[in-house]
Amino acid sequence: MRFKLKPLALLIIAVSVFSRGYSQLGFSHEIGAIIGPVEFRSDFGQRNNEPTNLGNSGIGIGIIHYINFAYRADCNCYSTDTYWNDHFKVRSEISWNYTPLDHIGKFVSPSRTGPNAQKLRDHHGVAENFDVGMQLEYFPRSIRAFQAMMYKFAPFVSLGAHYTNSSPQGWTDYGDLDIYNPDNIYSHWWDPGDEYPIRLGSQNAWSVVASVGVRYKLTVLSDLMLDLRWQYYFSDWIDGFNHKLSYNKFNDWLIWLNFGYIYYLD
Repeated sequence: MRFKLKPLALLIIAVSVFSRGYSQLGFSHEIGAIIGPVEFRSDFGQRNNEPTNLGNSGIGIGIIHYINFAYRADCNCYSTDTYWNDHFKVRSEISWNYTPLDHIGKFVSPSRTGPNAQKLRDHHGVAENFDVGMQLEYFPRSIRAFQAMMYKFAPFVSLGAHYTNSSPQGWTDYGDLDIYNPDNIYSHWWDPGDEYPIRLGSQNAWSVVASVGVRYKLTVLSDLMLDLRWQYYFSDWIDGFNHKLSYNKFNDWLIWLNFGYIYYLD
């Protein structure tokens, strides 16, 4: 466990050093909090089935920090008027999301009465993830003008990378309740000699994060934010479950609609 978390600790330190470096250059800072519903798309349920995706929904919360290049904290003045300073911000984040998972769809409908259908109904899980990472946000409209309250709305897009420590959970109500007993899981998920499709316990993975959103200028020193995020993990074990059937073609990913409050420190 200690070895697995070492890269996560190093990334947190790197984010801290990066932010401190820009602070010494005089750029200003913003802090905030985000919360909102998460749809976790995994091997649970039926792929491309919206009732499944809506059914496997959870919540995410986070703390965010921005480096604002448009304003200098050391002189309480605007920075040099360049395109970068007026249209980009660097965002760092620590967040957590939690999603209960069940098999939903036609394969567990009441009309299915066989033992495999019952094994699907009785297999449950949880995707629980701790994230740390950074994103580059681009604002098409002037950040200076927005801070001066010349307009109320500031749309943005962002792209970045996050490091995830996942702690998936899984269990079954079938048989002797042992999730690692092949007799208790869907018979087509596993053949002797292949990798067992369930792997619980702490694990780590990188992910790419992209989002589109908008800020609303609440006061001179505070904004409200609405942000729709897509996060794709470079692993199919984030939910602790990875069967090898033909329709399991993608790694785990999520959609997170978060609402935020941001305060300008300087």
